Amino acid sequence: MDMLNDLSSVNWARAQFALTALYHFLFVPLTLGLSFIVAIMESIYVKTGNPQWRKITRFWLTLFGINFAIGVATGIIMEFEFGTNWANYSWFVGDIFGAPLAIEGIMAFFLEATFFAVMFFGWDKVSKKFHLLSTWLVAIGSNLSAFWILVANGWMQYPIGTIFNPNSARNEMSSFWEVALSPVAVPKFLHTVASGYVISALFVMGISALYLLKNRFRIEAKKSLIVGASFGFITSMFLFFSGDESAYQVTQHQPMKLAAMEGIYKGENRAGITAFGILNPQKQIGDDKDTFLFNITIPYALSILGNRNPNSFVPGVEDLLYGNLDKGITGIDSRIQSGKLALNALKDYKEAKAHNDTERMNIAQGILESNMPNFGYGYFDKPEEIIPPIGLTFYSFHIMVALGSAFFVLFIVVLYLSMANNIEKFRKILWLCVIAIPFGYVAAEAGWIVAEVGRQPWAIQDLLPVGIASTKLSSLNIQISFFIFAVLFTTLLCAEIGIMVRSIKKGFEDEHHIAALKGGK
Repeated sequence: MDMLNDLSSVNWARAQFALTALYHFLFVPLTLGLSFIVAIMESIYVKTGNPQWRKITRFWLTLFGINFAIGVATGIIMEFEFGTNWANYSWFVGDIFGAPLAIEGIMAFFLEATFFAVMFFGWDKVSKKFHLLSTWLVAIGSNLSAFWILVANGWMQYPIGTIFNPNSARNEMSSFWEVALSPVAVPKFLHTVASGYVISALFVMGISALYLLKNRFRIEAKKSLIVGASFGFITSMFLFFSGDESAYQVTQHQPMKLAAMEGIYKGENRAGITAFGILNPQKQIGDDKDTFLFNITIPYALSILGNRNPNSFVPGVEDLLYGNLDKGITGIDSRIQSGKLALNALKDYKEAKAHNDTERMNIAQGILESNMPNFGYGYFDKPEEIIPPIGLTFYSFHIMVALGSAFFVLFIVVLYLSMANNIEKFRKILWLCVIAIPFGYVAAEAGWIVAEVGRQPWAIQDLLPVGIASTKLSSLNIQISFFIFAVLFTTLLCAEIGIMVRSIKKGFEDEHHIAALKGGK
């Protein structure tokens, strides 16, 4: 691992992975939520025997299948990129990062792939109850896949349950359950899948509202609208609770990310949350300029959110960089020195091992272990190198929260009007449902920007900077593959949208009606 990795190649590698991840997460959320919505609809069909619910289930199942197939393609490419563009990362943490991904492939993906065929092609070939079981197992498998992937990502945010082996210069798993049930990974999984559920609910509501606006398939659309709004209302509440826990864990384990999320330069007691704000673009670390040009703050809220104490202190960027002795916060300079001791100790250990000097090895290993929590800081020279992009993190976080709150209100209104059988009279509300579909994806992508950009410059928090994690490749090679992937992913997205639009135009027609139409032609 060498700090002399070409910065331009590192940035292109980051751009390529970001491109793949952002495209991939256009497909994943709909898979996570729509699988459960389809399972709920089929459960109603099996319970009631009403053939309308069979048509409804098959329609949404078709859209789920289209999205599922495209999402798999982008996910596979993303996993290969760890080996091509991030070889140092893969070497450093392969023993830990590979375990949850292997479980995801062996257990979760096989589960959903096995029963996907029955769910999609097994109508009238298996019993109703077995088909329903297959649908639920696909939904569970899809979400289990997300769990193991987010366990891996959660470990990158908060690396626990592992030990560093100086002989191989790799991290090795010491406790599988600490990694799998990390206090960061579990709420991260719950919050991420909840966002997928909300996106799916918006999708079902929006398409159903479009049918009502066009006066097509009114009965099926109304039923779908109620299911979508109900599912969205329940999962939105869950989204708020999981988001609260995620923010608490960020405060405890990634305070610099929280400072960027809220635009806090100087720490505060009884800190408030910025409900709305415009950052001052002239603001610099250490100056006396105001952080915001304009902001509206909810008093005490951030102290409650981050520490469960309205009077608690929430550190800002400057406290974390330069330390705050009154609050017991150590500055980055001391962590950089500790990290350099760890790196030098690792070098001494390898040299002692080459000369079979056991005593020197033991001394070096002791120094390494005592400074290992700051290992990654040894690659930096100045505290300011630890600051994430504050503007991008701040605005992404507040866009996500604002849209999530707006969706919750929309679900309540649509559910109330649908249950009162008045929804068709409120065409503006129906149009809002249609318009809300893309904004669900905007909120989810903004959430991922907060999670990943907010922890920069780390590939693994406190242990491995992004610049060290990348493979030594020429920037030209990465640029070529970047543009190839950009074209490929855009083509896949356009293909999916085109296929979905054709399916949506066809609507809730059952297979017998379609066959009759074809025969008439």
